[in-house]
Amino acid sequence: MSPNIVRSRTASQLNPADRDWWRHAVVYQVYPRSFADSNGDGIGDLDGIIGKLGHLELLGVDAVWLSPVMRSPMADHGYDVSDPRAIDPLFGDLATFDRLIAQAHSRDIRVAMDLVPNHTSIEHPWFAEALAAGRGSAARSRYFFRDGRGDDGSLPPNNWVSVFGGPAWSRITEPDGRPGQWYLHLFAPEQPDLDFENPDVVADLEHTLRFWLDRGVDGFRIDVAHGLAKAPGLPDMDVGAAQVLRHTDSDPRFNNPQVHPIHRRIRAVVDEYPGAFTVGEVWVDDNAQFAAYLRPDELHLGFNFRLATAGYRVDEIRSAIDNSLAAVASVGAPPTWTLSNHDVYREATRYAPDDSPAGHAIGVDRARALLLVELALPGTVFIYNGAELGLPNVDLPDEALVDPVWERSGHTARGRDGCRVPIPWEGSAPPFGFSSTPHTWLPMPPDWAALTVEKQLEDVYSTLSLYRRAIELRDHRREFSGEGIEWYGAPAGCLAFRRTAGHLVCVLNTRPEPVTMPPGEILLTSKPLVDGKLAADAAVWLVPRR
Repeated sequence: MSPNIVRSRTASQLNPADRDWWRHAVVYQVYPRSFADSNGDGIGDLDGIIGKLGHLELLGVDAVWLSPVMRSPMADHGYDVSDPRAIDPLFGDLATFDRLIAQAHSRDIRVAMDLVPNHTSIEHPWFAEALAAGRGSAARSRYFFRDGRGDDGSLPPNNWVSVFGGPAWSRITEPDGRPGQWYLHLFAPEQPDLDFENPDVVADLEHTLRFWLDRGVDGFRIDVAHGLAKAPGLPDMDVGAAQVLRHTDSDPRFNNPQVHPIHRRIRAVVDEYPGAFTVGEVWVDDNAQFAAYLRPDELHLGFNFRLATAGYRVDEIRSAIDNSLAAVASVGAPPTWTLSNHDVYREATRYAPDDSPAGHAIGVDRARALLLVELALPGTVFIYNGAELGLPNVDLPDEALVDPVWERSGHTARGRDGCRVPIPWEGSAPPFGFSSTPHTWLPMPPDWAALTVEKQLEDVYSTLSLYRRAIELRDHRREFSGEGIEWYGAPAGCLAFRRTAGHLVCVLNTRPEPVTMPPGEILLTSKPLVDGKLAADAAVWLVPRR
């Protein structure tokens, strides 16, 4: 830390004595723009989150993870940060944030922040300084500024493409008005990548970590955790293997060995604050390479997305579970499980066989069943806001789309807006209590009245009621103890496993007809039984009879 930085610790983490809470937690992702709007501008904010903490307390989650709320021009809805140590006025201010931390802690809920270290906004003071400073300057060395190829430098420095589509390089105009160097942006042009070989970049990140930890933040979700170091020399990539929002382990843009010293620096800072944790967004398929991010001096947790990307097939689901457990076994880290987040289609839509109302109902049944599967597994579970209501993805009209992926892909990829539509809280028509204005930042479907929190609280069989009961049982029953599972023999189209220590049994039936269950006392089912059998597209928790 720079000696001229004055630190002031205003709050501590929730229960610093419990250093292992994250190993078995249920973490709820709040997408702030879409959670609750307190001031009527159609966009969710921190006061809105504070007003809904009671919902999270009743749900029973251990922590919330906030998608970015730092100061940003919002080119990518907060993932383009212009000041990493300030709250964007769209969401509130530091005083409101401090109040959120205090009130969440008073309800025994921890708060994690989204950290975006890979890149800044083009409106960050460093980038403005780099543009003004010229070639070879110290200011430009914080980013990836390079001369172009060709006699006149008019070609990008290499052939890298953006994760959002289009080229990963943009050319600037130099202070003298002539065409100049190019800068790297693995995402949108408004998000220039930082170079972690520069000590200023590392020192500033450590400053940012301590700034928020000193305010009582309980940890960080690290965006693009596998992308903080680029391959030396920036070699060309296999463009033919590139897809929008996807990449391979051999892609030189990501997953380079030089990333691990960066994570060790992050971990060293976080370890100064007992009870704090990190979870990395790590899109790495190879298990050995994935595990390297979770060594004891690097990330506490790493997102494994295999369950979220598995189809509704027993072989795919079992393979995802086996792989996720194997990926962390060598380093002793807990596995993580999630069915959705702000970047993927909602599970109720992914699992639906078609777009009809009947198809959607089946999708919800399947999502409920997979909830019991993931909560029965050892490790840490992440829930995306709205999943507890069984919300579907929304097919928005073209004119409503605001995700930069839509424009960057030349309107070939619709982007992620469909899973980011605001949460319906109450009432019979939009905005369903999300805001006082019907003009929400993304339009809300008029047919969501049956999906509101208010409506589902009244129904003991609702998806919300299932979530509350399942999380409560997971938190209080000893049958959920232990770090391993054993597979049972099961009929085709079914899977069954048992927790090795607690002996909880979970059975999933993907068949179109009911099946006989193993013996045991029923704790919970995702659907009512049919003549004493486990219904189609349903799961059950069983424990040994006493």
